[in-house]
Amino acid sequence: MKYKYPNKVSFYKFLLGVSAIAKNPIPFHNKWFNEVGDTFAIKSPFYGHIVLTRDVVVARHMLQKHHKVYHKSKIQTTYLSKYVGYGLLTSSGDYWLKQRRLIQPAFHKEKIQNLVSIINNAIKNQVNTINSEGFVDLYPIMNELAFEVVAKSLFNFSAEKHTLKRLQFIIEKLQLFIVKELRLPYKKLWYKLNGDISYHMKLVKESQDIINAIIEKRKQSTEAHDDLLDMLLHAKYEDGTTMTNKQLIDEILILFVAGHETTANALTFTLKLLAQNKEALLKVENEVDKVRLLNVSPLEQITQLNYTKCCIEESLRLYPPAWITDRVNIEDDQIEDYFLKKGTILGASIYELHRNKKYWKHPEVFNPERFFEAHRKKIMPYYMPFGAGPRLCIGNNFAMYEMILAVNTIIKKFDISTDNNTIKINPLITLKPVDVKLKFSLKHHDN
Repeated sequence: MKYKYPNKVSFYKFLLGVSAIAKNPIPFHNKWFNEVGDTFAIKSPFYGHIVLTRDVVVARHMLQKHHKVYHKSKIQTTYLSKYVGYGLLTSSGDYWLKQRRLIQPAFHKEKIQNLVSIINNAIKNQVNTINSEGFVDLYPIMNELAFEVVAKSLFNFSAEKHTLKRLQFIIEKLQLFIVKELRLPYKKLWYKLNGDISYHMKLVKESQDIINAIIEKRKQSTEAHDDLLDMLLHAKYEDGTTMTNKQLIDEILILFVAGHETTANALTFTLKLLAQNKEALLKVENEVDKVRLLNVSPLEQITQLNYTKCCIEESLRLYPPAWITDRVNIEDDQIEDYFLKKGTILGASIYELHRNKKYWKHPEVFNPERFFEAHRKKIMPYYMPFGAGPRLCIGNNFAMYEMILAVNTIIKKFDISTDNNTIKINPLITLKPVDVKLKFSLKHHDN
């Protein structure tokens, strides 16, 4: 069979920019997409063929239609799992399916609804600590908030504050190091020699010990906690068995890693975009005020905050935290008129797909009305902030509930403003906002 790849970008061109690409691949991807087409290939002497796409047909083919042929790449299964364990995010094949079936029920809307008051209280406590003096760095505040929400939802009141702080420190250290290792693979030997790898592996062990202690303590407890840990402890496989401690630790670490940084990024981008777009901000404020006067439960608030939800969705379109996703085909495959050899790495840039003029009108513009009910059907095929297909993010409902409640709580309490209209990004494993400063001024309510 004759293999046929999309238009090629020369590897030498790629090599010339390697250090700049390692810092921020997005401008390079954009340049090549614009010059070469919505799907292009690079042939690397180390990895073989790498295909990058912002075409919805190719992306859906690998994530949905032919997902059985496309497994998570080594980047996720080998590198990432070394540090964060072999959980839903990093496993594949039969084991992944078995875990997904086991854990999925804990994330059904009905189950997440039971967590809403825990989520809401954690958000309120964090928002009460926001400093309303001058401009403040937004990301650390959102990061703290998202971490607290995951920690409280997972282990409602069963972990000491300093223990969670330590876990937070470890997870952030590991994430930074994973990115370093992925971006600069040729330095691997150096990281081994200078002790970087062994230091980070010690941190991995410490994070596993912390979570194990929490699990053991919970197993001895007679109280019901109504949190995710309870659900995970009681989840049963088809043969009636439950997860081992090691499996629980892996899944919990993944929920921490996947569940807090992505949300922190998304909230930072959303608040910054609202501060830049006065008209949208005013609409959110009016909606939040209207809902406040209804005096309903947090769960009912979520269903009423429709415009707020559209703003978050539009922010996720412009700045998807999971900005790129990759797979490897485990057998030869045909996509349209391409024939890809087994072992090809395929990357779908969700960031570029969400800004592709072929699918979006004025893609660079922040326009929450795109997500109004009347237009949703038309745009949803091109919208994948949580991925697509059977590996769609398991926590998508949780994340949306949390973000709607967070924006609601912040806008209820503060007027937000920015002094510039620039948004800088750093595409690490997730798309991170850089140097976003906002001013929070306390609101004065009449009632």
